[in-house]
Amino acid sequence: MAAIPVSYEQSRQRFHSQLDAIRKSWPLAQRTSQILSNQDDLSIDWISANALTARDKLFVLTTGEHGIEGYAGAALLELFIEQYLPRLDPQTTGILLVHAINPWGMKHWKRNNAQNVDLNRNFIDGDFSALANTNPDYSKLASFLSPQKPLGKIWAEKLGYIYQTLQTLASFGVKRTREAALMGQYGIPQGIYFGGQEVQRETRMMMELYRSAFAGYSQVVHLDMHTGYGPRFQMTLVNSPHEKMNAAETTAKYGIPLVAAANPDEFYTMQGDMIDWEYQLVRKEFPGARIFAATCEFGTFGESILAGARSLRITIFKNQVNLFGASPATRAWVEQEYRELYLPAEPKWFEKVRADAQQTFEGVLGAEGFFNRPAAAQA
Repeated sequence: MAAIPVSYEQSRQRFHSQLDAIRKSWPLAQRTSQILSNQDDLSIDWISANALTARDKLFVLTTGEHGIEGYAGAALLELFIEQYLPRLDPQTTGILLVHAINPWGMKHWKRNNAQNVDLNRNFIDGDFSALANTNPDYSKLASFLSPQKPLGKIWAEKLGYIYQTLQTLASFGVKRTREAALMGQYGIPQGIYFGGQEVQRETRMMMELYRSAFAGYSQVVHLDMHTGYGPRFQMTLVNSPHEKMNAAETTAKYGIPLVAAANPDEFYTMQGDMIDWEYQLVRKEFPGARIFAATCEFGTFGESILAGARSLRITIFKNQVNLFGASPATRAWVEQEYRELYLPAEPKWFEKVRADAQQTFEGVLGAEGFFNRPAAAQA
């Protein structure tokens, strides 16, 4: 069992080393590194290979869109290559495996990129200025969600957060507060879940990559690995609102216990979501193709109101520390809590993540007809 990598550099090197194994089935497989920063040695890396005879199916697996989430994602990428890649048919199936969409965030153990942009709120075609009022509740809650000051002593900040949370929930309620915090906002660059005011370089690279990779295929399946949201020991498969299957139909087809749609009732609304953009891309530019794309969310803190409050608290605190600083003791507590939000230290957490990922690969790829060999037939 591959261990979770301990650094961005180690993770990238391990990914690079997979090319030889993949070429046993896809001799023309290529590894591509798009440099983001020579100074920091950062790149978006992917291994791709077209089907050898007929472009029937394309499988896409991506990790690290929210940088820090790429550590668990990288281990799941290796799991897929070791256990499931040999079951695909290279004659009719192409692959696109992406390591660390957000390498800066992964290297620095942060969710956002170097411009404080959440890349999963940045997949926007059109005028960003028109999005300024997309999330009006965020500006109303800016003093709570985006304090523009250094983080103080942690015990005092915790008490202050409790007081502000109770006030906010009394005025806005749980659902409205959650939507304001998580939807994405485009007006406060130093706030949380900032979607940017222009398409980021990482986003542009991925848009171009998907546009190129999808061409000619009649069927595309894309699974995007994330951590943080949902029950601690049960993966949530999050469907795009553009997906025609509802949650019950998705569960029945793929055998995945927990499915949610990206809406306020089942998950939360997102603006500028990568998966949503892909559905629109296929509809506009590849109208004859069929796509199923979804986010695999491996929960960490849990889904209770208290767990949600804890998650939002560390997100706010981490943003303050990133942008305005804190004492060494406060910073150390924040960094530890933030890692727990995206990569829990408990070994059995990742054991369950692996099991849920295996169930997902088996269920989705099996139901979509990607396997030409059963598991028992693998070498």
